[in-house]
Amino acid sequence: MEKLTLRAAQRSELDTVLAFWQSAAENDSRPTDTPAAIEALTGRDPEALILAVADGEIVGTIIAGWDGWRCHLYRLAVSPGHRRQGIGVRLIEAAEERFRRLGGTRVDAMVLDANERAHGIWAARGYRRQDEWSRWVKPLDTSEE
Repeated sequence: MEKLTLRAAQRSELDTVLAFWQSAAENDSRPTDTPAAIEALTGRDPEALILAVADGEIVGTIIAGWDGWRCHLYRLAVSPGHRRQGIGVRLIEAAEERFRRLGGTRVDAMVLDANERAHGIWAARGYRRQDEWSRWVKPLDTSEE
């Protein structure tokens, strides 16, 4: 593998990122990602979507969302052919460094309970399940607009 580069996604790569997530990310129990959603994310915060690129190919992603108060991690994904090479760790470290620069003090990571394959990397990086909180969700019906 050529040198790994970590950088913010470019607008021209957003469709490629969506296709990457179809093969590399856990997609159960979540709404479908859309071009409009990823464009809104990067339009609002151009540095939130961090890519790992090797040989000109996206091999990993993480969304490092900062709302001005809390730090949120989503969509950590590494290409199946590039797993167990430290790419996920490097993505998490890059996200945490971004949060430090922004003044963040606490990070949460969205990890599906059933995605046991992912639990090890999060535990190894010092993240722990927070049993005293539950995530409550409500899909927004956009058809009423």
